[in-house]
Amino acid sequence: MPANKKKRTLSDANLLLLITIVVFFVMYISAVVFLGSGFRKAQMFFNILDANAGLVITACGMSLVMITQGIDISIGGVVRLICMSCAVNLELQNGTPFTAFLIAMGIGLAFGVVQGFLVAYLEIQPFIVSLAGMYFAKGLTTIIHTNPISVTNEAFKALRKIEFVLPGLGYYNKKGTYINTTIELGSVVAIVVVILMFLMLRYTKFGRNFYAVGGNKQSALMLGINVKRTKFMSHLICSLLAGFGGFVYFVHIGSAATSNANGMEMNAIASSIIGGTLLTGGVGNVIGTLFGVLSLNTIQNIVSSIGLDDAWWTDITIAGMLCLFLVIQSVVMSRTKKK
Repeated sequence: MPANKKKRTLSDANLLLLITIVVFFVMYISAVVFLGSGFRKAQMFFNILDANAGLVITACGMSLVMITQGIDISIGGVVRLICMSCAVNLELQNGTPFTAFLIAMGIGLAFGVVQGFLVAYLEIQPFIVSLAGMYFAKGLTTIIHTNPISVTNEAFKALRKIEFVLPGLGYYNKKGTYINTTIELGSVVAIVVVILMFLMLRYTKFGRNFYAVGGNKQSALMLGINVKRTKFMSHLICSLLAGFGGFVYFVHIGSAATSNANGMEMNAIASSIIGGTLLTGGVGNVIGTLFGVLSLNTIQNIVSSIGLDDAWWTDITIAGMLCLFLVIQSVVMSRTKKK
């Protein structure tokens, strides 16, 4: 790949990231100015992050797969299976948070190995493979347990209560009492995952291989990159992050049901697209994915705050937001083709 072309591609990726960040801050500042005191409290922002820490982690995995021109729509089913399996282990089998974590990662590993092998080495379309994985995970969830489970395990409840006070960001309530602003452990873990994924993709040969394979598979082969192994690793890491994110999600909600994580895979795809990851592969940034998740859920809070509580208003707003970012991506990338 010529140096000037590579430079333009990186510039376009950075431009998409910048647009995502600017749109998020414009939305949030507008909410602060026009929608009252709720958004003016720092806790509102961290509440959004706390509620979506699991999605941030799973969306990072989705972005990685999409960078290699793949897709994985099984992650919602995998997270649902993890929640039910961990709840059964903790509540009915006297397990510990550590055994539940091992179960979550084991499920993620199993799905990653099987789906990665089918996609990379048997060259089956990733959509079909992950569609089968999604239905398998959902079916297995109901086999394990059908009724909702609220976890009362004391060690798990103690884990759920871990949070960190953010000094200087608190506020005084109407009674004059100072209320600290806090962030949950899951949010801290999610931010760490984003940073590690960013560093891996940006500064390691292993990470750059994903971009090479997604950008042009034939060129990647000529550069000596093992394309099949790279695709396998993308699906393996995606499923492992689904396992990790599923456990973080489970810790946040503290219960399990057959409806858990409904639509999470679509939210992960939407967050990746909003964050600047191209469906055609080769371009993406997990920092953008983080802001994609925040943007997606900020717009949901804004729609709810203005009184449009019906579910279809949120869906319509998200659809409009997705169309906007797809148009932006098309315009940015067509600029490169013209050059």
